[in-house]
Amino acid sequence: MSDAPAASAPPASAAAPAVEDAAIRTALASNPPASGASPLSAVLTFGWRGMLKIKHVPEQLIDVTLTPVLFTLLFTYMYGGAISGSTDEYLQFLLPGTLVMSVLFTTVYSGVSLNTDMTKGVVDRFRSLPTWRPAPLVGAVLGDVLRYLLAGLVVIAVGLALGYRPESWGGMVVALLLLIVFSVALSWVFTTVGLLMRAPNAVMNTGFMALFPLIFISNGFVPQETLPDWLETIVEINPISHVVTAVRGLMDGTASGGDIGLVLIEAAVLAAIFAPLTTRLYRTRG
Repeated sequence: MSDAPAASAPPASAAAPAVEDAAIRTALASNPPASGASPLSAVLTFGWRGMLKIKHVPEQLIDVTLTPVLFTLLFTYMYGGAISGSTDEYLQFLLPGTLVMSVLFTTVYSGVSLNTDMTKGVVDRFRSLPTWRPAPLVGAVLGDVLRYLLAGLVVIAVGLALGYRPESWGGMVVALLLLIVFSVALSWVFTTVGLLMRAPNAVMNTGFMALFPLIFISNGFVPQETLPDWLETIVEINPISHVVTAVRGLMDGTASGGDIGLVLIEAAVLAAIFAPLTTRLYRTRG
């Protein structure tokens, strides 16, 4: 019958997709599938991204650098004479405390930055990449080391300009490195907070509310022997006091191995608890 061939021939519009599918399969078969970056390469890339944030938005360093400078000037010249009898003598005692305060406050921004990426959908994009899953977290924490270093160097420079002189210049370098190690461990606490909170401002407020009492109820600004017994006990068990004691001892050339070891143990405990917790929240939170 003359009508049968016309019904069996495929229409031109149906044949075109078949040709396109074959072309796509051929193209995919001719190229190997994309392989993800190695863990080290991914971590370095995300760490560089964290440094670029500082380059493109240097204003974010204003509060973490100017605030310690203001505190150093205020405490030294307003209260130095009353606390230590002279501003010069009090500056020798105060500077390690303001150094610790400056760098530790900076760790809050690790959580703020992570929460900002979450609210903007950047974290979802990272999780879709063929890279080692924790790389964005580890890279961001390592990238913040530059922020800690800058904050610490600003305080040291101001102290030297005001007349502070360490008893051990090498000890001051070691003190800054020890402080950065502890800060990296502490930053994992705030990355956990950053994944639990719903807004960057909430992370910032929570972080500063947690750090303010810990820093000011420490031996960073006044000798703990001058405090009431109950408050002196709190200061003695405060981990921030342990950091200040080790940093001050290194800068004064009187640090003991026990003081430094205690800070390293506390840093290891913080990292061991909060780094896996942050990674789990990062992997499971929708």
